[in-house]
Amino acid sequence: MSLTACAEIVQKGDPERFRAVMAANVPARRILFPLYAFNIEVTRAPWVTKEPMIAEMRLQWWADALEEIGGGVPARKHEVVDALAEILDAQGALTLSKLVAARRWDIYSDAFEDQSHFDEYIDGTTGGLLWTAARLMGAEDEPAGRDYAHGVGVANFMRAIPELESRGRKPLVDGTSDGVRELAGEALVRLARGALPKDVALAGFLAKTTLKRAIADPQRVVHGALELSPLGQTLQLMKASLLS
Repeated sequence: MSLTACAEIVQKGDPERFRAVMAANVPARRILFPLYAFNIEVTRAPWVTKEPMIAEMRLQWWADALEEIGGGVPARKHEVVDALAEILDAQGALTLSKLVAARRWDIYSDAFEDQSHFDEYIDGTTGGLLWTAARLMGAEDEPAGRDYAHGVGVANFMRAIPELESRGRKPLVDGTSDGVRELAGEALVRLARGALPKDVALAGFLAKTTLKRAIADPQRVVHGALELSPLGQTLQLMKASLLS
């Protein structure tokens, strides 16, 4: 039942990633749905309240749950925690705890300190999530996995920039056209040289196109014009499923 609940959370909260999981092999869903549901719950935490202290408490709840899982003690009852406890080891719990810590940036309106801080955020969030999924499926090349995940993370972040700005955040270290091109270009290089198991890599089925669009016309980022049509997304997912 907890796995079904996780699938429903992903379907409602991240339809794009839900389609990617449904295109993956059936056994992979046991790992992907709990991880992606966890990611949705943690990502939501800083945004459901305007009170920083409450947001901090919400994130701490998830950090404590992961500590319980990693420590091998009975974890608190929650449909997502129940599913995570069935698949996570201590290393996975530690990696995801860093994801929770990275999400603290979302609570406040401070800009990233520098490019390294931005990269740490992407690596801690998307990188930690996708690498954990890959490692649990037997992947061993962490640098390659994190390179691919970095490209996915930057692409997704760029798509979120209009929403972040509307909420008073300062999402980019360098928001000029040249800065956007450089950021997207580096992410595209890392995406190309990286690798993840197919079932995990499908989470980035729009990343390459997104980054190329940002490079070709950085103003698309500001205006929220990086999105493909529903048909375009479906075609990209089909292509990724066949070629990965």
